[in-house]
Amino acid sequence: MTDPRYAKLARVLVEYCLDVQKGDLVLIRGGLPASPLMVEAYREALRAGGHPMSRPAIPGSTGIYYSTAKKHQLEFVSPIAEFEIEHIDKLLAIRGTTNTKALTNVDPEKQTAVARAGADLRQRYQDRVAAGEIQWCVTQFPCEASAQDAEMSLEEYEDFVLRACLVHKSDPVAAWKSIRRKQAKLCRYLDEARKIRIVKKGTDITMSVAGRKWINSDGRNNMPSGEIFTGPVEDSVEGTIAFTFPACYGGREVHDVKLTFKKGKVVKATASKGQDFLHSTLDTDKGARFVGEIAVGTNYAITRFTKNTLFDEKIGGTMHMAVGSSYPKSGGLNKSAIHWDMVADMREGGKIYADGKIIYKDGNFTLD
Repeated sequence: MTDPRYAKLARVLVEYCLDVQKGDLVLIRGGLPASPLMVEAYREALRAGGHPMSRPAIPGSTGIYYSTAKKHQLEFVSPIAEFEIEHIDKLLAIRGTTNTKALTNVDPEKQTAVARAGADLRQRYQDRVAAGEIQWCVTQFPCEASAQDAEMSLEEYEDFVLRACLVHKSDPVAAWKSIRRKQAKLCRYLDEARKIRIVKKGTDITMSVAGRKWINSDGRNNMPSGEIFTGPVEDSVEGTIAFTFPACYGGREVHDVKLTFKKGKVVKATASKGQDFLHSTLDTDKGARFVGEIAVGTNYAITRFTKNTLFDEKIGGTMHMAVGSSYPKSGGLNKSAIHWDMVADMREGGKIYADGKIIYKDGNFTLD
């Protein structure tokens, strides 16, 4: 019997996040372990009058692909994927896997080749999103592999995920609408800012955000969510930033990442573990060494690091930075085949200044 909380979450995803309407073409993608939530989302999309399509991923297939595919296959872009990106109205991606470490030993050059090959398709997707032609949402199904990464039992992890999504609330849709209003106020304030400075132990970094738009991530694109973000002026980032938590990307963990910027570009990158992978990823293309996103996490229901960026970047009291592609709706112009979020804890001594004024201290905004 399916946990009734998943039916409740599915309603949030379809009604609030995607706002599925009659006639919408809805693509539901997910790992096979996520099938209980995929089924409930499929049901809700039908009830809303949409045309849902399910695309479950077979466990182990990605690992087989990277170990077996030849060069021409790594560089191949499926015309079916192209067709879907051109025609879908709503995209729901539900993460769930049997092994989060399946790609740990994959040759990073192969991953880079695939990323490069898919760059145009990802850009077309981003363009349709920016034009309001696609509404998307990413969420997580509580599976064994992710529970192990988080060092929790499956039951504990289920509670963690669903609480982060506010499913424990009597009306989670109303709760997310309240968050939307609060964060909209922060975004309006920051839209007027020109310069941001972030300071904490090992970090002192500045950037221009003049003319850029701060985006209210209120659960409609990520579930759970709880962050505000923008894309800084590409050549303006200066200084050094140290990230508290391991930077997870492509099935790998890179520890103690420290980046130094000059004129917007990473000129020095160090790590205590995974430094070679860090360097190879930063060399993916010209845009990979520039910042595509700067953000503050505001979901205080998420209190611990779980090696899952969907949750970790939202931890209340943290900030994160992504090297690589910008989100066009923020006004960011950086283009890259990568977008790698890295998270820093601000809860002990962290400060953020906007145009010289402290607006954030010890993990909380100080604005009235």
